[in-house]
Amino acid sequence: MANLKHILLNLFVIIGLFSCNTDDTNHIDTLNSQQYYEELDISYGENDDQKFDLYLPPSRSLNTKIMILIHGGGWSSGDKNSMNPYKDIILQDFSDVAVVNINYRLSDKDNSPYPMQLDDITAVVNYIAEKRNYYIISDEIGFTGTSAGAHLSLLWSYAFDTKNKTKMVCSIVGPTNFTDPAYLEDPNFPLLISQFSLNPTTSYLEEISPYHNVTSSSPPTILFYGGKDLLIPTTQGIALRDKLNEFGVTHEFTLYPDEGHGWDGLNALDTWSKIKIFMQKHLIN
Repeated sequence: MANLKHILLNLFVIIGLFSCNTDDTNHIDTLNSQQYYEELDISYGENDDQKFDLYLPPSRSLNTKIMILIHGGGWSSGDKNSMNPYKDIILQDFSDVAVVNINYRLSDKDNSPYPMQLDDITAVVNYIAEKRNYYIISDEIGFTGTSAGAHLSLLWSYAFDTKNKTKMVCSIVGPTNFTDPAYLEDPNFPLLISQFSLNPTTSYLEEISPYHNVTSSSPPTILFYGGKDLLIPTTQGIALRDKLNEFGVTHEFTLYPDEGHGWDGLNALDTWSKIKIFMQKHLIN
């Protein structure tokens, strides 16, 4: 319990702003499915940022589901290591879930997050699917993302998952709607959106917004937001909640009125408790 409390107390402090690679041996067709296995900094592309960490539970099978973790950092910074507390508690509480913790190419003046970072997620998902027999895991996935990583998790699940492999997606303080008046009136919004386009049209803002990509077949979604978040208006979560309800998509929504862009203590315990139940219902089963 002490270990669990330590993980949780560090889990939701301000989010997102801030080994070796095991050789894939040719003479082994599969790994030992009865043993725990981890592989760090697996390359899925030529860029140094295109790497992910893989954690496989013991006693796994081709039915073992995968939780993909996507870090925040405003699309232009951050690292997968910030998601290690999530990885640790998932592996601690779930004996039958594999974890993939990814880095992706960061945006700069020459590289927009869209569609580059969505393409990176696709590359990771395809990599896992192609090697599922070797790793002895399923190709069915869930997502947990924080801040910008939550936006990417939602958008990929709603608009880029052409094979419908996503069984659930979790957004923790993720942007959802770039046409939201509350967002458009934020003095920081022009700088934020300039990462995507210097002169975005309304149709483009809709294209990169999870809110505008919801359909009746969108995966079950669980949302968490802070009522005093200075970066993400609460309307981002509330509007997506209402849109999911409109389309009949299974969802849960939690707003912590006195929290900002991340939290700890009892609310962190509450968040993990809700995510855990949601995973058990929608990812594991």
